[in-house]
Amino acid sequence: MVSDERRMAWNVRHEAGDFEGEGPNPTLVAGVAGLAGAAGPKDRRALELACGSGTNAVWLAGQGWQVTAVDWSSVGLANGRSRAEAAGVTVDWQEHDLLAWTPPVRSFDLVVIVYLHLPISERVPVYRAAAAAVAPGGRLIVVAHHPRNVTEGVGGPPDATRLFTAEEIATDVLVSDPDLLIDRAEMARQAPPPARSPLDTLLILRRPL
Repeated sequence: MVSDERRMAWNVRHEAGDFEGEGPNPTLVAGVAGLAGAAGPKDRRALELACGSGTNAVWLAGQGWQVTAVDWSSVGLANGRSRAEAAGVTVDWQEHDLLAWTPPVRSFDLVVIVYLHLPISERVPVYRAAAAAVAPGGRLIVVAHHPRNVTEGVGGPPDATRLFTAEEIATDVLVSDPDLLIDRAEMARQAPPPARSPLDTLLILRRPL
């Protein structure tokens, strides 16, 4: 269970300003591209865990997904509601502690986690629960700062022990959910050289129909 101190720290960060930027995460956008197919994402359910102030959740809703967005920061969720209202989209905002709550299994066509950097003892159960929430035919998309981001990228936690490669998180998840298939497991830079930009981990897992 997340401590009151950690929750308050995130509330303070969200109160201090919009450190997440205005648009969706570029690596997530690239990962989502083409997933819905020709029919589009209408009536398809998406879940974002650790949604923060909702930049990605609002973008997904704008693409037609029915979005549930979960975070443990009440201030972040309030920011997300304001963002969704300004964008004219609907998102189901839910306050949950991901260390104590798990999403319903096999319930979402798309599950997204962006920049959730937990200690490994907390990370493994959270990411396994996220994978379990993926419905048949659906995807789990994980975007994180790559370990090399500490020395070669921009932003993100300075503690490399909280960072991971796509292969590492895939191994953690597939131990408990071996039916999932790896669609993509790679390192992605948000902007091409010579620009210095975040160096991300991108993992996309798919549950067969």
